[in-house]
Amino acid sequence: MHFRDTVNHQNSTPHDDDVIDVIGVGFGPSNLGLAIAIREYNEARDSEDHISARFVESKPTFGWHPGMLIPDTTMQVSFLKDLATQRNTTSRFTFLNFLAEHERLSHFVNYQTFFPTRIEFHKYLEWAAATVDAAVDYGTRVVEIISAGDYFEVTTNGQAEGTLRARNIVMAGGLTATLPDGVSPTNRQFHNHNLLFDLAELPPIRNNSFVVVGAGQSAAEVARYLHSTYPQAEVHAVFGKYGYSPSDDSPYANRIFDPVAVDDFYSSSPDIRDQLLKYHRGTNYSAVDLPLIEELYALEYAERVQGPRRLFVHGASSISAIHEDAGGVDVTVEHRPTGLTETFRNDAVIYATGFKPMDLPSILGPLCNRDDFDKNGPSVTRDYRLITNEECGGSIFLQGGTEHSHGLTSSLLSNIAIRSGEILATVASHRATVTV
Repeated sequence: MHFRDTVNHQNSTPHDDDVIDVIGVGFGPSNLGLAIAIREYNEARDSEDHISARFVESKPTFGWHPGMLIPDTTMQVSFLKDLATQRNTTSRFTFLNFLAEHERLSHFVNYQTFFPTRIEFHKYLEWAAATVDAAVDYGTRVVEIISAGDYFEVTTNGQAEGTLRARNIVMAGGLTATLPDGVSPTNRQFHNHNLLFDLAELPPIRNNSFVVVGAGQSAAEVARYLHSTYPQAEVHAVFGKYGYSPSDDSPYANRIFDPVAVDDFYSSSPDIRDQLLKYHRGTNYSAVDLPLIEELYALEYAERVQGPRRLFVHGASSISAIHEDAGGVDVTVEHRPTGLTETFRNDAVIYATGFKPMDLPSILGPLCNRDDFDKNGPSVTRDYRLITNEECGGSIFLQGGTEHSHGLTSSLLSNIAIRSGEILATVASHRATVTV
């Protein structure tokens, strides 16, 4: 996607009816939350005061990490932090109302948990996407955005090729999977985000061995899934720590995800922000739910007692060499304190090595200073508006990529409902000013 500013725009000024109030780039949970907020805003107002919105999504249908919908995995965030509850407790788009409409509310209450399975929460998101009835161009990519005076021109290709005009852009392009330096994806080496689909395309199992790289929740879930799904196979978990570290989901630590914590974080100095991120990194990064750690340890210990050994956790270790051929992947694991190495022949290597936010400078072109971005991240106001290099008539909002300015909730589900309301409030305020 390319984003540039055009000072002398040659097209004639469009009629106001041709200019959409909001174009959302991406239609994952973040912009789905915004679509819900806009619908509820419009339902409370006369038609002339409605905010118009359209969303552009590259995927052919709605989906939220479908390749990681491992059976029995649960959410790490309370169902109350859904797409609407914290903004509007009476919304019909809450997780509880989803349960009620599917006649499972009493059963869920009896379940006595705050953490539904990931599969059920994904069904909730799919239901919300279908129920909100937003205008979404699936199978479509934004390839160029031009600042043209009081609005933006958005060029798309794919299923809905053409040009859209909007007063505001909300970027929610999600996260991009990252692989270690020097690793290119193949049908035997791949990132965990597409796990279920990649395993389905795996060549026939010959070596009965897998390597999982990473020390976070996803890595631990992948190790457990491979161990149970391939009962004849060895699973080698490799990471730099001695063992998996438990995530900190204690009540006080969870205050870092409260809406008011975003205000605190944004108003803090850069040094205080860095300290807060370091203090609470264990709530989200390279951390695993304690029950899963205990389950994996129990599996490994039981195999030590009675055999055969199938789960091997290589702590304080790294991959020192790797070679793939048609029959498998040879992986050499080095124990870093001693320098001792072991080599295993595997059917696949799965990298649970995290994600990175969208590369804004490549998207925004001259509107975003590459040097400043690389040093400090995007400059963003409290209401998530990007401060651009050049003056624009409209606003660009970021849903994601603002951890440096707004804290840990930037790329998480925890604050979607509140953030959507804040972005909507700014859009509505600006629209009221323009139409007066």
